[in-house]
Amino acid sequence: MTTARRIHQYWSVRELFYRLLDGIAIVAGLWGAVALQRDFGQSDFLAAVLTVLVFHFVAEITGLYRNWRGISLERELWCAVSTWLFTLPGFLTLGFVLGDWWNLSRDTVALWALLTAAVVVVNRGLVRGVLSVLRAKGYNTRYYAVVGINELAFRLVEALENAPDLGLKLLGFYDDRPEERTGAIPPEMGHKLGNIQELVEHARQHRVDMIYITFPMRAEERIRGILSQLADTTASVYIVPDFFVFQLLHSRWTNIGGLPVVSVYENPFYGIDGFVKRAMDVVLASALLILFAPLMIVIAILIKATSPGPVFFRQRRYGLDGREIRVWKFRTMTVTEDGDQVQQAKKNDPRVTKIGAILRRTSLDELPQLFNVLRGEMSLVGPRPHATAHNEEYRRIIQGYMLRHKVKPGLTGLAQVHGCRGETETVEKMQKRVEWDLQYIREWSLWMDIKILFQTIFVVLKGENAY
Repeated sequence: MTTARRIHQYWSVRELFYRLLDGIAIVAGLWGAVALQRDFGQSDFLAAVLTVLVFHFVAEITGLYRNWRGISLERELWCAVSTWLFTLPGFLTLGFVLGDWWNLSRDTVALWALLTAAVVVVNRGLVRGVLSVLRAKGYNTRYYAVVGINELAFRLVEALENAPDLGLKLLGFYDDRPEERTGAIPPEMGHKLGNIQELVEHARQHRVDMIYITFPMRAEERIRGILSQLADTTASVYIVPDFFVFQLLHSRWTNIGGLPVVSVYENPFYGIDGFVKRAMDVVLASALLILFAPLMIVIAILIKATSPGPVFFRQRRYGLDGREIRVWKFRTMTVTEDGDQVQQAKKNDPRVTKIGAILRRTSLDELPQLFNVLRGEMSLVGPRPHATAHNEEYRRIIQGYMLRHKVKPGLTGLAQVHGCRGETETVEKMQKRVEWDLQYIREWSLWMDIKILFQTIFVVLKGENAY
């Protein structure tokens, strides 16, 4: 009979502590909001308790109670506040369905939302701050050892040393191989303490609490042998997969029937992140269309009056997951190419009309793509879409080119604010653009989108490589 092997997820003391803190924050926030108008009654307490239950349900979707070790405080706070903001509508809807059994004014609800959000943020900031101070002073620290002297080991140590709130201190490296086969250890990371047998002895002597094995996945037999020896100790042992040898694209862990699975190529906009990004697209795109509507009407009249042809130009491009979309632009040329061969615009291109030159230099020709954003085909920020003909050309010569289509294309992107704008007359230029696009997908955050949008304003004002 085969024993089922599962990866267990459990509530840690840390998670229970945070759940308790969040519950107190919700109750305290409602008490503070209600106390300004009347006494805190039984119905108010019941409302707070139900809200705590809804909050914990939403938190399971947003992943608020995951282990945030090694992840920036900014990301944790954003997730916490988002979880709370999505809890209130759910609770108010539930209250509407059940009937008017509590009396909360709009002002009270708004104040409750602000107070609770503030307390949740302060709580998490204080906990992280206290832990960092205590661990910096040597309290609640644990010693770890690394098995294997290789690039993955060095990356691991660097990541752990850059996360002091983890409270981990490096004991040293262990490896059976001679130095000529392992290479040199960076001086700031210490030195080799011994071989695997010496590691086992140190673990038995309780000199090391945690052990990270960084051998490549192909070294299965070596890893099995090390695990067999370490089974005679009480040290916690972790295997660090060498996934960095692949071109990871916003990878994350999940499980299927208890079996661990790690994504290699993944869309980063799942769960709450995807909802928030889409909400920002709809709100800002709608506002920009209202703001620029008079200007767009004037542009349309000028295009029609100064050159024959349509006002708008639609071109086939690849969207999310490589699906074909039609991207809208103001027509800036005397031609509307959309076939198997599409010539990129060049400096002093004779095909560009006089009005088109102004539109391209100021990027006003891109304004109709706000309709693509509202339709859900594009986003405000993302990799710029290329003509279908160019996609088919570059996907054959640039490795990983199509990975940029794991997200929706954008009106602007990380590549554009870093100078990769305009004509890509060489493969090297397109390669650089793709590298920025993939970096955007790997490192995406809402704050990154906001920074790119602001940086785009200055890029447009400079007008570099826009023709």
